Amino acid sequence: MLQARSQIRPFSSLGKAAGDFIRKLGSMALFFGEGFCKIFRRKQIREIINQVFYIGAKSTNIVMLIGLFTGMVLGLQLYYTLIKFGSEGVLGSVISLSIIRELGPVLTAIMITARAGSAMAAEIGILRISEQIDALYTMRIDPVRYIVSPRIAAAIISFPLLTAFFDLIGIIGGYLTGVLLCGVNEGAYFYRAQSYIDMVDIRGGFLKSLVFAVLVATICCYQGFFTHLRSDSFGAKSVSLSTTSAVVMSCVMILVSDYVVTSFLM
Repeated sequence: MLQARSQIRPFSSLGKAAGDFIRKLGSMALFFGEGFCKIFRRKQIREIINQVFYIGAKSTNIVMLIGLFTGMVLGLQLYYTLIKFGSEGVLGSVISLSIIRELGPVLTAIMITARAGSAMAAEIGILRISEQIDALYTMRIDPVRYIVSPRIAAAIISFPLLTAFFDLIGIIGGYLTGVLLCGVNEGAYFYRAQSYIDMVDIRGGFLKSLVFAVLVATICCYQGFFTHLRSDSFGAKSVSLSTTSAVVMSCVMILVSDYVVTSFLM
């Protein structure tokens, strides 16, 4: 009997972990549904604008910087790969498709998660442990509508716009290294970039950015909002662990959902 229990124990632990994960996903889905529905309540516009400025406008510089160097690195690496096959003329199309379909949405989402998502989780977590969210309940103010909904709306607005900036700057970065540094024909670069990009590629990139926006905003807000329910810590340490969990989980879900969405779009 004891030997049978020892053999079953690993599967029992795996099943418990899977059940906890599924329950957490369900809780996050309900949390997002409540927050999204309350976006359309009155007196939300000003707070949404403030969050768009914080999540979107303040992330523009870092997103454009990453986009520039991503395009430049792609230009160098792909040039020395394509030249082995005598296909350096398609450099513009390869860089454009790589950035628009994959690298633009994914890297933009990861950078926003690192800059704004972590801040969202920490800010809401501090509001929770300092009992300010409980005070909102006492004053009959819905904290989900007041705190969470504007951030979800701002993420849905900001992610596609920043993805567009990343795509544009990334293609320019590829031009700087591919054309100016490596000597690819300028006309061929832009002609290939234009002729090989279809609207379906652009739509797919923006669809991914919307999916990432929902995931990042939901996970970061959820981790901060329920930081007081963590069993592994309390107080200030729970805020730090919730922030870490929010960033790690958001990055993992970005990559997982990127594969899922890509498989549907192919």
